[in-house]
Amino acid sequence: MPVFDSVDLFSKKSSAMALLKPVPVSSASEKVAQHYGRISEMLGTTDLPEPFLIYGNVEAFLRDFYMNFKKFVYTDGPLDAKTKAAIALAVAAHGKCKPWLDYFADRCLQLGYSKEQVAEILAVAATNYMYNTFFKFRDLSGSTLFDGMGVGLRAHTFQSTSLGDKLVEILNIAISNINACKPCTSGHVEKGKMMGLSPEQILETVQCAATMYAGVQFLNSTTA
Repeated sequence: MPVFDSVDLFSKKSSAMALLKPVPVSSASEKVAQHYGRISEMLGTTDLPEPFLIYGNVEAFLRDFYMNFKKFVYTDGPLDAKTKAAIALAVAAHGKCKPWLDYFADRCLQLGYSKEQVAEILAVAATNYMYNTFFKFRDLSGSTLFDGMGVGLRAHTFQSTSLGDKLVEILNIAISNINACKPCTSGHVEKGKMMGLSPEQILETVQCAATMYAGVQFLNSTTA
């Protein structure tokens, strides 16, 4: 006999996925329906991405996410919308959130990135994880034992993509901050400033990432 009952496991997974169901426009409250209308206008379609319909279970969260999404993720600001889409893609990958990962992979393509560049965005974020893990350890260890010792980790990905140095640094700032790597975050902020990133652009990098991280975490919590 099998050690695990696959039917029971599948049933439990399905039950978990039903924690919150999408709220269709037809059954939404008046306030939620109003937000749906504004989101449809922003996106230029009545076919709303499912994450927004999940957020419709909590009107206040839907309202906050929509307003932050519109300002910091979807439209031009100190950073252009194309750059923000790359940040959002990296954050969706960080959170292992397939709905938003698929959405922003498509949006990146629509905004002019090639399929190869979409892969490069993901590769830069993954490489950043490697460095975050290393430098956060040195910071958290509270020891001088490792001072003067080389990193020893290859990271040619940072210099070998077609994304451009500024975008790579923006992605590094966003992911280093989420990973709470203080030496990496401060180092990338300084490098970004040297490359000509304004304080407003650096701040919006974090605002974009923070908005998407909230959306990813809420969505993931409904399918955990």
